[in-house]
Amino acid sequence: MASSASNATTTASPQLPGVVDESVAKKVALAALVGTALEWYDFFLFTTAAALVFNAQYFVSQDPFVSAMSSFATLAVGFVARPIGGFIFGALGDKVGRKKILMVTIVGIGLVTGLIGLLPNYMTIGVAAPILLVALRILQGLAVGGEWSGAVIIAVENAPVAKRARYAALPQLGSPIGTILSSGGFFGMLYLVGQANFDAWGWRIPFIAAIPLLAVSMWIRSKLSESPEFEALMESGETEHAPIRGVLTKSWRQILVGMCSALLGIGGFYLITSFVVFYGTKVLKMPYETLLLGSLLAAVVEIFALVWAGRMGEKFGASKVILWGGVASAVIAVPVFLAIDTANPVLVILAMIVGVSTLSVPYAVSGTALTALFATKVRYTGVAITSNSAGVISGFVPLIATALVAANGNSFWPGAIILLVVSALTALSGIFLPALSIEEKGMKH
Repeated sequence: MASSASNATTTASPQLPGVVDESVAKKVALAALVGTALEWYDFFLFTTAAALVFNAQYFVSQDPFVSAMSSFATLAVGFVARPIGGFIFGALGDKVGRKKILMVTIVGIGLVTGLIGLLPNYMTIGVAAPILLVALRILQGLAVGGEWSGAVIIAVENAPVAKRARYAALPQLGSPIGTILSSGGFFGMLYLVGQANFDAWGWRIPFIAAIPLLAVSMWIRSKLSESPEFEALMESGETEHAPIRGVLTKSWRQILVGMCSALLGIGGFYLITSFVVFYGTKVLKMPYETLLLGSLLAAVVEIFALVWAGRMGEKFGASKVILWGGVASAVIAVPVFLAIDTANPVLVILAMIVGVSTLSVPYAVSGTALTALFATKVRYTGVAITSNSAGVISGFVPLIATALVAANGNSFWPGAIILLVVSALTALSGIFLPALSIEEKGMKH
């Protein structure tokens, strides 16, 4: 049962009944999925390029570790910008509506990604190149800060209460689809133009392709139905005028626990993909194609893991899925990195598949868990702040792992230990989530 002391914001207004028209729920969830797929395509393009391209194109150094850390620092900057975007777009989403903000954020993400593909490199414009790259990354982070939370919320608020875990898992499929598109784009360009041309200009094509993808996403997202729960608040005049203050002062426990619940699905993912791509190519001297293929296959398998875990969340409750998903990820942490360290292509790819699939189990239900922590009138703000705060920590995971690997003689152990710690924090959050969540008839926490 929700604690009155820690859940003052969430109990301030009664929850409205969920919508039972599943035809509408399906359309909204699919429209949200299309937007999140573009979001993660754009964002994962940057993470993969940070490991493969940006260290040579924008952060020129004789030491590959210095270049890599500079590149991963740029990756982290985007995550630092995300909570700021979460504050801005979350508060606006609780004041003017979910659909309007989701149109703004998707445009911001797509345009910035296209501009990155057109940005001259260090050899062309010197120090202005990394500065502009960082600036674009910040803009991208701001837009992403309001995107995922809004997409999950609009899917949840249009779904029947008892089936929210199922529909909240659909936008999560945007992550593997985005990975497939981004890794597939890089992999395809490598295959078509070769390593030299890829390094020179081929890497830009997947970024520029974000522009036509944006047009398709905008058309589909324009057909989204606004949340009936939010519309009811608007009609009754009960929208929150200061959602940021209310969430920070009255729901800080929800934010902390929610951050831990989301940490593995975000930070663990970047560890197994972006960091492993760097470690495999620079330390183990494996070909780019092998690591990109590993990311691609892991994303394909992740789709099935997300669908299955979403159904498990519907059946048993999101908190239990998060708890046991975190435990499972902790168990496989060391074996996964032992397999990666062999540099055997089959074992490395298998390890990436197992690692991503396992950490995707709690990620599948994180949208359900986070939306249940906050009342409708502050939900966008609460979920945006929580998920993006977890994203800040996650954005530094590849950077921290790279620094620790360099300090420990290129050993794989820092990566395994980081995955173990992050998994344990997510598992622990599963214990505390039910007590902090809003009780609704038909909802299993």
